[in-house]
Amino acid sequence: MLPPHLAWRTLFWIGILPAFLVLYVRRYVPEPAGFKEQKKAPPQPFWAIFAPNLFKTTMLSALLCLGIQGGYYAITTWLPTYLEKEHGLSVIHTGEYLMVVIMGSFLGYVCGAFLADLWGRKPTFSFFAVLSLCSVIAYLLLPLTGTEMLIAGFPLGFSASGIYSGLGAYLSELFPQALRANGQGFAYNFGRAMGALFPGIIGFLSQSMGLGRAICLFATCAYGAVLLIVFCLPETKGKILKNF
Repeated sequence: MLPPHLAWRTLFWIGILPAFLVLYVRRYVPEPAGFKEQKKAPPQPFWAIFAPNLFKTTMLSALLCLGIQGGYYAITTWLPTYLEKEHGLSVIHTGEYLMVVIMGSFLGYVCGAFLADLWGRKPTFSFFAVLSLCSVIAYLLLPLTGTEMLIAGFPLGFSASGIYSGLGAYLSELFPQALRANGQGFAYNFGRAMGALFPGIIGFLSQSMGLGRAICLFATCAYGAVLLIVFCLPETKGKILKNF
């Protein structure tokens, strides 16, 4: 509804508002007893997450985050441009299609959290990875009508976002308490930093192979990697968090 030069800036400023929740958390949310006890122990250096007993876990969890975030960035960053350039939609009509994707994303986040507890972490990641693969291929490569694309946007958003819901819990359960913040922070931000390269490479490749195919290629590789990596990591459903 706003002019382009104001629209994205407005969203950036609105995006700041949830940060004020930090003030509430710091004042009213109690620190877990386990972390109070941990303060009494000698601090562990950051590089301890690369020790022989944790190296495999650290690298696999980092690659898992790369697959999840790289696939997400590949889809969501270029989706508005894809709808506009490949399907000739105006900004207003692009917004309608993206709203369906966003609705699917919201539901995916909620359902993903419940499924991670119900099925376990690994089955949930696998389910969303397979659904993401199918959704991306259908949305970007099949000759869909406008109505079909509108409908297909829901599972696309549902799967690409729902896969995130169990990630925080899973990373916490993979690392010992003394190194949990370091391990989780490294794995997640490694995935974010490397995944952030995907949109630029997709833009470059789109000149020769088309935008839809470039997005599909990177998203397929990313979610395919998630399936392989999940197979190599342990299941942690019901695991008691302690300083193991």
